[in-house]
Order: sequence, then C-alpha cells, then structure tokens
Amino acid sequence: MATDYYAVLGVRRDAGQDEIKKAFRRLARELHPDVNPDPKTQERFKEINAAYEVLSDPAKRQVYDLGGDPLSPNGGGGGAGGFGAAGFGFSDIMDAFFGAAGGQRGPRSRTRRGQDAMIRLEITLEEATFGTTKELQVDTAVTCTTCSGEGAAPGTSAQTCDMCRGKGEVSQVTRSFLGQVMTSRPCPQCQGFGTVVPTPCPECAGDGRVRARRTLTVKIPAGVDNGTRIQLAGEGEVGPGGGPAGDLYVEIAEIAHPTFQRRGDDLHCTVTIPMTAASLGTQVPLQTLDGMEEVDIRPGTQSGQSIPLHGRGITHLRGGGRGDLIVHVEVQTPTKLDPEQEDLLRRLAVLRGEERPSGQFAPGQQGLFSRLKDAFNGR
Repeated sequence: MATDYYAVLGVRRDAGQDEIKKAFRRLARELHPDVNPDPKTQERFKEINAAYEVLSDPAKRQVYDLGGDPLSPNGGGGGAGGFGAAGFGFSDIMDAFFGAAGGQRGPRSRTRRGQDAMIRLEITLEEATFGTTKELQVDTAVTCTTCSGEGAAPGTSAQTCDMCRGKGEVSQVTRSFLGQVMTSRPCPQCQGFGTVVPTPCPECAGDGRVRARRTLTVKIPAGVDNGTRIQLAGEGEVGPGGGPAGDLYVEIAEIAHPTFQRRGDDLHCTVTIPMTAASLGTQVPLQTLDGMEEVDIRPGTQSGQSIPLHGRGITHLRGGGRGDLIVHVEVQTPTKLDPEQEDLLRRLAVLRGEERPSGQFAPGQQGLFSRLKDAFNGR
C-alpha cells in the first residue's frame, strides 16, 4: 500500500502550498537527526521528507491525488495490478465505462433554466367562439435588478472556493484489496459550484431572482375549449442565477352559458312550445351568438325533433368554418283547461275522429341510449 503523505505531514487533502511548507518545517525541527538521534525518529524524518517531496511538487502531487505514488519503484503505480496503477483512480475507471463517472464532472453552473408555470383563464362562450385578447396578471420569478442575476451584493463578486479550488468536487483516496481507490463527490463548501458568494445580494438573498407581478397580453384563438393550453414561450419562471425563463401555459376554463350547451364545436339548446304552435307552426325568436334569429317551427312538429341552424356553432380551432346550432323542440301539453278550452278540444277530437284513439304500440320504449343516439344523429 502507498503511504498517505497528507497524514504524514498532518494536513488536509486540500491544503495549500503554504500550509504544507509550514507543516514540514515544524516537523523537521522536531525530528531532525541533530535534535533527536533516535533511530525511529530518523525513519520518521525520512517519511516527512518523502511526503514533502511529493506534495510540494504540483506534478507529483497530481499523480498522487489520482491514486499513484511518484516515489514507488514502478514510477507512479499504487501497487501492481491495483486501480492505482499508472495513475488511474476509481473515477477514471468509471469514466472509461460510463462517461464522467455517471454524471457531469467539474463545477456546475449557477445559471439554470427556470421552471414552467401555468395559470387558468376563464372566458365566455362568445370569446371561445370568436377569439379574444386578454391581459393577465401573473406572479413569477424575475431577474433581480439589484445584482442583475449574479447573486452577489453590488460591488462584490463570487470567489473561487478554497476547499475544491474551483473544481466543484473533492476527491478521497481509500485503500482496498484492489489498491488505492479514489472517489469524488460534490464539494460540501460550495455545493459543487466551484465558487462561493461571500456577500449575498440583500434583495434576492443570493438566488439572483425575486418574485414580481407582471402584466401580459395573451391572444386567445377562436375555437378553444375547456382544458386547451396556450404556450407563451419564455414567460415562465426565470431560472436561478438569472438563467433563462421557462414557459407559461394558459389553461382555458370556459364559463357555462345560460342557454347553450357545447358538444365539441356544436351548440345545443331546447325550446319549449305549446301543442297548438307545434300543430299550426310558428316562428320563435332566439338570441344566438351572432344576433337575434327566427327559428322556424313547421306545422306538425313533434316533441323531440331538432332543428339545425348551420354555421351558428363554435369556430373550428384548426381549419375554417364553424359548427352548428341544434335547437331541440319540446312540445308542452296543457295540464289544466277551462270549460271553453275543453269543449273546443272535444269538438276537435270529434272532427278528427280521435274521441277514442286506439294508439300505436311498438316494442319497448326509447331509453337513454336511444335518446343519446338520436341526439348525436341530429334527430
């Protein structure tokens, strides 16, 4: 096994050259043969000289930090056949098989893309049909104007981390039956950034962004429906460190209409008329999305029939044209008649030969499924 030169001098693995030199001089004064002639002390003195020779030379120290030993007989190996051979550490072996030890190596950027945001917007049926333009008030993260997203107080800046020396990660060498194994992990002092902010910005606390309310103008295209999402690129949350903003999604919520029910791009409504109007025919005024129109009730119209008004529905979101407006007719039968009305109806029944109608019977009755099928078929 190779000697732990850092432990020999009693310094940390990230110690600077000044700290290494001071530790060597202090130990040399204590262990020099002229001061202490004991044989064990002389052996210890040789160890600190070897440690200082390696750690004071940047090239040799780099080889040692990678798992090798520049003073070993094989010229830098950490044991024949071990992972320390030829200056390879465990992270280098992982790089060869998985690429960068399974992740990004080196310091990570403080600047990252912001998150996407979503806001619900209520619109009327008319606005969904013809389209509209809306102004939105959104609360999102924006770049801090005090530090321009840097995170440092005005007049200061980020400093290179003295623990990892800007690498964003620290390495540790351990001994195993395979030899010396070196592993790396994010620097605990700078959290892997490679830099630290000694004086954070007082406005954003070093994050580089603050919360603010903005006013946005969004164009709602004709034909949108409940759940439709409109993407506004770059209008979401600004990222940490003044990074690029995410996207803002506007989700449509359509307000229920008092008269019309929407089914896809078609509109449906029900008109209730008396049996006399259904028998004789009439015209019923209807306030559509395009204005007032007359719905033509033909003589003999039956309850459950539908009258289509073509092109009076919702605008197709993709492609031209519009859906239809379907008017469903419900014939109302009077439940209370005065004597004169009852007499008139009895005389009408006699004229039509309907005093004792036999009725027309058919198998079963129209259930819910049949009524839904008729509605979809426009009957």
